[in-house]
Amino acid sequence: MHPTKDHTRPRPSGPRPTGPRAVAARLVGPGTLALCAVLALAGCTSGTSTSSAAASAGATATPSVTNQLESEYQQVIGNVLPSVVQITTASGLGSGIVYDDKGDIVTNAHVVGTATNFQVSLANSSNQLAATLVGSYPDDDLAVIKLSSPPGGLRPVVFGDSGKVAVGQITLAMGSPLGLSSSVTQGIVSAVGRTVTEPQGGGSPGATIGNMVQTSAAINPGNSGGALVNLSSQVIGINTLAAVDPELNGSAATGIGFAIPSATITNIADQLISSGKVTNSGRAALGVVVRPYFNGSYQPAGVAIVSVTNGGPAASAGLQAGDVITQVGSTQITTVNSLTTALASLQPGNKISVGYTRNGSGSTAQVTLGTLGS
Repeated sequence: MHPTKDHTRPRPSGPRPTGPRAVAARLVGPGTLALCAVLALAGCTSGTSTSSAAASAGATATPSVTNQLESEYQQVIGNVLPSVVQITTASGLGSGIVYDDKGDIVTNAHVVGTATNFQVSLANSSNQLAATLVGSYPDDDLAVIKLSSPPGGLRPVVFGDSGKVAVGQITLAMGSPLGLSSSVTQGIVSAVGRTVTEPQGGGSPGATIGNMVQTSAAINPGNSGGALVNLSSQVIGINTLAAVDPELNGSAATGIGFAIPSATITNIADQLISSGKVTNSGRAALGVVVRPYFNGSYQPAGVAIVSVTNGGPAASAGLQAGDVITQVGSTQITTVNSLTTALASLQPGNKISVGYTRNGSGSTAQVTLGTLGS
């Protein structure tokens, strides 16, 4: 399966779609599981008075558990949904979240695209507010826009610690899927630490992003830039893309979505708000400019170094222009994308073995990775 980033919903010319493209999902919650456990116990005791009592207790307890979970959902939605907005550009729409009470809104870089002016609709409001671009960082697919005249009562979200996100935690995805503003879907954290390469297109370079949160909560076009939230009403990620199944002609793979983690969001957003650019992405870098390299059979066989940054990681390790990188750690490097993916899974300061060829001879260098900037 491959990811698709087509989650900036094209701007509709007529009524927003509500028909066959909408998919209903049903969560089998803890209440249902509790009931199943009680029924299994009753079956084992062959209908004795004890089993009847247990079944009766289970029938009483199950609605309570279900109601508690339902109440938690509603409380989270009430706390966070007012902070999720719809962003409209000349070419489409997506979602965003209120970052502070000064009118800054964080979203995906692919939502803003090349636009610099936007219309923003707050939750439960039909009014559109003007906004302008603060800064965009496509390498992490994040951007910040700012309301030109911020209204009073803006409710910034609270970010959770993405380092504590664990598989199995319940998540709610909030945004404007298919143009349906203030929509909520639910699921769980399916995996953490995913490295995902987005498709190119729409002015996007096809960023490779590490440490993403995988979720089963439905993410559809228009959800991009919205909030992925835990049951503590904390944003743990920004909904960014869903996987597609090439065997199904590129149709979305049900229940496989990805969100940029909160630690990355706050790091990038703070820099964009402060200076309009990113100088410390927190991502590993070699300090090189590279191009594809092909062998004698015209097959991808590495990446050729075009230039090295003076005093940078590669230069300090003895790498130079003309060298062909073929391996990073245990990962074989055949394309520029494979190099980017390998680096996305590493951290600045890591010392890594880099295999390369120079004038046809193979060698290795021990490189202490630096930090990718703007």
